[in-house]
Amino acid sequence: MPTSPGLQKLKHIVVLMLENRSFDHMLGGLKARDARIDGLTGNETNPDINGDPVPVKPQAQYQGQLDPDPNHHFPGVDFQIFNGDTSAGRAPTMQGFVRRYYEDRKDVAHSKKIMYYFKPEKLPVITTLATEFAVFNRWFSSIPGPTLCNRAFAHYGTSFGHVGMEIFYPSPAFPSIYQRLQAAGKTSKIYYFDQPSSTMEIVNLLQHQAQFFGTWEQFEADCAADNLPTYAFVEPNYNDHDGPDGAALIASDQHPDHNVLEGERFMAAVYNAIRSNPAVWESTALLVVYDEHGGIHDHVPPPDCRPDSPFVAQPEATGTGKPFLFDRLGVRVPAILVSPWIPKATVVDRIFEHASIPATVTDWLIPGNVARSEREKAADTFLDLLSLPAMRNDTPEFDLG
Repeated sequence: MPTSPGLQKLKHIVVLMLENRSFDHMLGGLKARDARIDGLTGNETNPDINGDPVPVKPQAQYQGQLDPDPNHHFPGVDFQIFNGDTSAGRAPTMQGFVRRYYEDRKDVAHSKKIMYYFKPEKLPVITTLATEFAVFNRWFSSIPGPTLCNRAFAHYGTSFGHVGMEIFYPSPAFPSIYQRLQAAGKTSKIYYFDQPSSTMEIVNLLQHQAQFFGTWEQFEADCAADNLPTYAFVEPNYNDHDGPDGAALIASDQHPDHNVLEGERFMAAVYNAIRSNPAVWESTALLVVYDEHGGIHDHVPPPDCRPDSPFVAQPEATGTGKPFLFDRLGVRVPAILVSPWIPKATVVDRIFEHASIPATVTDWLIPGNVARSEREKAADTFLDLLSLPAMRNDTPEFDLG
């Protein structure tokens, strides 16, 4: 079967994973510009603790609004999705966000802010990338839970039965995407921001630090020198701290309550680093995605999925009194695929999750009999979106000056 010119040119996949924002919160306002984007009409509501409907509002702020950090651990997310319903035949209603956020501060007025979303013009970088390239209407976090178990799906295609913030997985049953590529003679690297920021990734991967880890400065240099690995995973700055020259470095991960605009700047910096070298730009697909929704409202119910057999999270791990069979996805997150080989304003309606990342890289580079989880085997892949017969020359650039 013939492949598209974009796939023939492809040499690198880069993933930038940010933190804890929902699709509606970041991209919901785009529905008014393009009805194909499954965002917000303005009529979506959630009840508050008094039963009064709280509508979505385009009043999200860059910082200072989501304090305390909204609950996004497994029991809290379960409440957000099912509004406290624990019955056997329950259905996801997405009606529990306001009531759950009330529990974090016991303030009715403040709890309504969980329904706020950004006007597109307030987020020019992610808005531009979403409308210029491919935006995913149905990219869900892999687990209705927090950061580390969801990031494990991006690296391993599974969380090995974990639904929490465990940092070490003893004797993983499946190799990480980095180990798979290394075994196949391919290159890969996790680029963390700097030493004070450190990395948010599973401790198992740190056992291979020399092979698998580099800094943000190295990513910029590798782009400039056309020396990117075949697969790269980029991490933002996770905390405010001083740089080597004493200048203040602001967290860019967008985790509440970090500055969202600084995350915009970092997203543009990743894009610009790739875009600035023509050889890298024509041969790279950049996926921008978020690990989970951070407890912030989204209106689309997560779908069922193939169970990640044989893994089961027991009731003491889920905190809900019930086991979790890994048979449904978590809350929807923003996801955008960037490449000059993608038609402008592509909107993707297929279902994706974080296991789609190792599934895509593996299918592209080492197809065949590779040991991987049931969830990864079932996950959709996205390189077919590089479908243009000729490379675009109308793609945007960002001025960070």
